[in-house]
Amino acid sequence: MASSLTKDSVTPGTPGSDKTFFGHPRGLATLFMTEMWERFSYYGMKALLTVYLLAGGPDAGKGSMGGGLAMDLATTTVIVSVYSAMVYLLAMPGGWLGDRVWGPRKTVAIAAVTIMCGHLVLALPGGQAPFFAGLALVASGSGLLKANISTMVGHLYDGPDDPRRDGGFTIFYMGINAGAFFAPLAIGTVGQEVSWHLGFGMAAVGMAIGLAAFLLGTRNLSPQSTLVPKPLAAEERAAWLRKGLFWVIAATVFYGVVGFTGHFTLNWAMIPLTVIGLVVPAGVLLRIKRDKELTAAEQSKMSGYIWFFVAAAVFWMIYDQGASTVQAFGSNDQKTAGSLLGFDFPTSWYQSLNPLFIMALAPVFAWLWVWLNRKGKEPGTIVKFAMGLVLVGVSFFFFLVPIAMAANGTAVSPMWLVGIYFIQTVGELCLSPVGLSVTTKMAPAKYASQMMGVWFLAVTAGDSITGLLSNPAIAGVDLSGTPAVFGEAALAVLAGFAVWMYRRKVKSLMGDVR
Repeated sequence: MASSLTKDSVTPGTPGSDKTFFGHPRGLATLFMTEMWERFSYYGMKALLTVYLLAGGPDAGKGSMGGGLAMDLATTTVIVSVYSAMVYLLAMPGGWLGDRVWGPRKTVAIAAVTIMCGHLVLALPGGQAPFFAGLALVASGSGLLKANISTMVGHLYDGPDDPRRDGGFTIFYMGINAGAFFAPLAIGTVGQEVSWHLGFGMAAVGMAIGLAAFLLGTRNLSPQSTLVPKPLAAEERAAWLRKGLFWVIAATVFYGVVGFTGHFTLNWAMIPLTVIGLVVPAGVLLRIKRDKELTAAEQSKMSGYIWFFVAAAVFWMIYDQGASTVQAFGSNDQKTAGSLLGFDFPTSWYQSLNPLFIMALAPVFAWLWVWLNRKGKEPGTIVKFAMGLVLVGVSFFFFLVPIAMAANGTAVSPMWLVGIYFIQTVGELCLSPVGLSVTTKMAPAKYASQMMGVWFLAVTAGDSITGLLSNPAIAGVDLSGTPAVFGEAALAVLAGFAVWMYRRKVKSLMGDVR
């Protein structure tokens, strides 16, 4: 989205009140550019992730570019799933650091530097060691940034009743999707056609631009973003440092012994991370649900929220395979043709479809819900959730068709994958905005600031299940095979119908939330 500044007046005391960004505080332009370039770097690297891991391996196809890590599809799916799970899991400690230690502004700056360093490490040749080190840095930085930059957007406005607030977040999210759309086209092309490591290097440049935009524009941000809302007391800080140091030393000693004795494999890291990705969400929900300080109404709402959480985990388990299982199918030239209407394109471009469809369809859905509401026919929260689940299941039923066609050696049209991503995006637009909204509405007062991180944990749980299913050392399920794709599709559709059938029960648990 092109930016433009006007001289419209804004609320007195708003940062950058002399000029505005589309009628919004000028600080929105700073955060818009920071997030757009951060998403450019993140989605550019993610578009290369599956194809780089597969390149040169048994599941890459005959025409794939060499120089990758030559892993099989099962291992690739585990790595991509664990990486995505950790990004969303780390959003919670990222928010905690912003609230208790550094403040949002400093946390975002540290996050941007961490992400940039991660991409630079990924750009280094040397095989698996720099790759996994870079991946860990990018995941850590993304988790730090995710919660805090959205908080800073909120700081630009005069409380939740500011009439510009919703529009500001809409512009901000357009920046997310603009960065996500252009990244695979630029970084994916360079990475696949020229050099993998040059592509990863481009992601580092993108984050560097975002960091520069942030540092140069900090004067336009709210002074509130520099504050630490609930700073740790000295004794709390010392206790956290002791705990952190203990676990770092314990992990270093344990993995040092495993490595020096020659027993280390990827599963020594992957399996614990996938288990953590399931235990932490379950533990967080259980801790909130069992809190005796919650009122009866809040307890009821949390019981209802667990329905939404489990349904969302099923949704993201399938949806996020668009970057692994579906991407791998599209990247194999023996299964999917690498050209459309005579035009050859890098297979990383498939990752541009989702943000493109979101930018095209989000305004349509916003208008549709308002139009239906005026007629008294807008679906409720529970029905929209059920629709999202059914649609993501339908996308995998649709996936079964090209899988069957490619089984006899026929390379199918790329339009089959376009259809899969389109159906999934429609499902996302039914479920994701509603999930964000219902999370804020059903949050107990005591946990109001933490519940957005809890919503992100549904993604962590879904991706962790994918990682455990695909891991040959655990379940060893071939998630690209017809039985698994059919099973996941059926699970999502049945989950959608279950949510719909029990809608009255869930609605009663929700209390006054609609």
